[in-house]
Amino acid sequence: MRKYLFSGAVISSIFGGIAVIRSTIAGPRDWRLILMWISWAASLAIAIGTVADESKRAELSE
Repeated sequence: MRKYLFSGAVISSIFGGIAVIRSTIAGPRDWRLILMWISWAASLAIAIGTVADESKRAELSE
């Protein structure tokens, strides 16, 4: 679990999520807001997948 929490990609994705939440609260509700949420979800999924792939590679190389 620590490898996910302390990964730079996951941390930056979480900060991006905070920005999306702020935009949702303050900004207009239109099609761009939906795209922002989709983009954030994709970046979070990629970050988690990258950490999982790196840990698998580390296990296989040992």
